[in-house]
Amino acid sequence: MLTLYKSLVCSHLEYCSPLWNPAKVYDIQELEGVQRTFTSKTHGLQHLHYWDRLKTLSLMSLQRRRERYIVMHMWKILHGLTSNDLEIQFIVNPRLGTLAKVPSVRTKSSAAHQTLYETSFSVMSPRLWNCIPSHIRTVSKHDGFKHHMTAFMLSLPDKPPIRGFTPPNSNSILDWRNDREASALWGGQQL
Repeated sequence: MLTLYKSLVCSHLEYCSPLWNPAKVYDIQELEGVQRTFTSKTHGLQHLHYWDRLKTLSLMSLQRRRERYIVMHMWKILHGLTSNDLEIQFIVNPRLGTLAKVPSVRTKSSAAHQTLYETSFSVMSPRLWNCIPSHIRTVSKHDGFKHHMTAFMLSLPDKPPIRGFTPPNSNSILDWRNDREASALWGGQQL
């Protein structure tokens, strides 16, 4: 079942996903619903919650996979393997490694336009790139980068928004990084 899902269904759900990556919770829930339904039909896993099925099957949520593809595309831009049509700039910081410059948000536009701008590839991709650990950003081989990115993504809790359940946050790796930083700042104490 998993092989059929990955080859026939998932490929359609992820085609060109860095470009059309949805930001609205409703849209994320609709996409996750496809994977949630499919994994619920896997023999022996029907009794598990979707989040537990993901962990058992060593799958990432579709939201997490889209973010992984965005970061991998940023790596390709950095190493000149794909065009940089959006003119994304990278800055080398001696302490933090190679960071992407996040364009400033235009504050004179309407709230709806600001939201669209903030969720666009040119703004979201540098934010995602900057939140991954610096030791992963320095990997120069494509296969090694993919391996490290997958291991990093699987190490984070993956609780995508699904209908009927409220996750602890939006499940973006940006949120998990912020939660980790807050936890480290306060010594693991609850705020």
